[in-house]
Amino acid sequence: MTVKEQLKAFLTSPMIGVVGASNNRNKFGNIVLRCYLENDRQVVPVHPAQKEIEGIECVTSVAELPDTVESISVITPPRITEQVVEMAAAKGIRNVWMQPGAESPAAIHFCREQGINLIADGTCVMVELGFSGH
Repeated sequence: MTVKEQLKAFLTSPMIGVVGASNNRNKFGNIVLRCYLENDRQVVPVHPAQKEIEGIECVTSVAELPDTVESISVITPPRITEQVVEMAAAKGIRNVWMQPGAESPAAIHFCREQGINLIADGTCVMVELGFSGH
């Protein structure tokens, strides 16, 4: 699949999990969440300690995501990304978009072994969907 085809498959998910979402509006984990919202996407923030982000109820881990989440954006340090993709595979999530900086060779290898549609080539959600920053 081309990256465009991979993105199309990723965006067919009724809801998108944002792993590494943040309450800090200057952090990439918050900007990615707002980018999806600005583009009329249903999102579920994933954060181990927050109750809600941008007015949306959080779940504490990938395992708690609703079954309607078939795609996740990952904005975590690479060592955490490795744990996230294992939880995603166990949950049946078929699409993973590692945002720039979240990638790890082990996590990439794991996703490919599992047959997960993986976007981890530096493609950024804000560039692909467009984001005004409001």
